[in-house]
Amino acid sequence: MSAPRRTGGGLFGPGRATPLGTWLKIASAEPVEIIAYAGFDFVVIDTEHAPLDLQTVYRLINSARALGMAPLVRVPDKTASMIQKLLDAGAKGILVPHVDTVEEAAAVGQACRFPPHGVRGAGGTSRAGAWGLLPNAEYLASGDDVLCIPQLESAEAIKAAPEILALDTVDAVFVGAADLSMSLGTTPGSPEVQELIASAIDAAHAAGKKCGLAFGGVPERAAQAVREGCDFVLLSNDTSMLAEAARGLVTSFRKES
Repeated sequence: MSAPRRTGGGLFGPGRATPLGTWLKIASAEPVEIIAYAGFDFVVIDTEHAPLDLQTVYRLINSARALGMAPLVRVPDKTASMIQKLLDAGAKGILVPHVDTVEEAAAVGQACRFPPHGVRGAGGTSRAGAWGLLPNAEYLASGDDVLCIPQLESAEAIKAAPEILALDTVDAVFVGAADLSMSLGTTPGSPEVQELIASAIDAAHAAGKKCGLAFGGVPERAAQAVREGCDFVLLSNDTSMLAEAARGLVTSFRKES
């Protein structure tokens, strides 16, 4: 049986340009607004590496949706209860770090789906159900469109990519090049890591699905990756954008004064 083609609120809709996103780490709505006005397509709210509590994430999801961006959330772990809360908060997709096996991917996929395809509980009185105003059938159908994206961050995970991507409940994979390279004792730009990334992209395309990558503040590298088959990219994050702009201003001033 072929997997349904979920769009994640239109993020992977037909005819769209390559989706461009960034990470959110600041516990404030203003960066979300700035990023939306700058023209990004989606954000990934980072609860793995940033001290964001659930209520803050809830507000950031709402801000992103109101501004026309798809809000995805990187969860801190594989806990089904956290995934359920974030989806009912209105997240359009979930990135799950360190998914190494097809069994782990299957469990994560089931956490994202309502029965009979998964174990997500019904919460139609949440934001995802328009506070109970959305007919239950529409609420359940909307759950079919959220994106489940395991992160592949080890050689073991890349090896399992074809099986992971064969799961109907998985829509895409994201290769975490930094953790992948650390697990191998090398760098993200090493030939070994680049070969593994290419392997993941090939596996995704063979399954008719997507593969994404992050590139810090180097858009040229991201554009090259897209030409080589990458399907969605993340550039920088809100804290780094602020830090780099601040440092640039100070450096320029010191040189001139």
